[in-house]
Amino acid sequence: MRKSKLALVLMSVLLASCGNAQDAQKAPSEAPSEEALRKIVEPRLGEGVKVDSIKATPYSGLYEIRMGSDILYTDKTGTYVFNGHIFNLTTGKDLTRERIDEMTRVKFSDLPLDKALKTVKGDGSRVIAVFEDPNCGYCKQFRKTTLTEIDNVTVYTFLYNILREDSFTKSAGVWCAPDRNKAWDDWMLNGKQPPAAPASCATPNQEIVALGRKIGVTGTPTIIFTDGSRLPGAVDTKTLEAKFAQLKK
Repeated sequence: MRKSKLALVLMSVLLASCGNAQDAQKAPSEAPSEEALRKIVEPRLGEGVKVDSIKATPYSGLYEIRMGSDILYTDKTGTYVFNGHIFNLTTGKDLTRERIDEMTRVKFSDLPLDKALKTVKGDGSRVIAVFEDPNCGYCKQFRKTTLTEIDNVTVYTFLYNILREDSFTKSAGVWCAPDRNKAWDDWMLNGKQPPAAPASCATPNQEIVALGRKIGVTGTPTIIFTDGSRLPGAVDTKTLEAKFAQLKK
């Protein structure tokens, strides 16, 4: 996975903290408007950092700082920054996770499913899209365990080449194979190299990379559900079943 933009931002905050100490002493006692607070916070987060929005939360006077799909929190003066998830101890809900899910939700029907591999198990009634890289060890684990164990599911697999340059070569070999699903399973499950793609065979490789970047897929595997929500990582069967059950409610 690429180095997190959030990690770079936090490093910038740490380096700038001494320089902002005197500014903190001059912080206003009254809360500024959200736009005014954004103008205070943005330069303190580091050169070139773009804050998309700052909004008040119902959590003890904290303000949410949104940068793409990343979230930080600050106080009303923009002096302090908090990186972490906020939980409601009464309900057990991860409020930060819910907010991220809301921001990263996609319209499933807009996904170009004709540019994905399609696998149907059982009645295929439950539908997911999965972004995978052929060099992703967690993707192989997910496919060998969870996708082997689960039933009654339709899986659209987007070959999302973000880990190595030869990911494009492997994905092209799979896409151009006579049986794409078999070629993918041969590689992901058994380590059998896909055949070389003919030079005349066109692939959707670059389109899928552009799609993944557009909707904020930063790691593989990433599972997207029909309601537009997502789960990152090689989740186990229990977790995936729980998510499907939640969608029915």
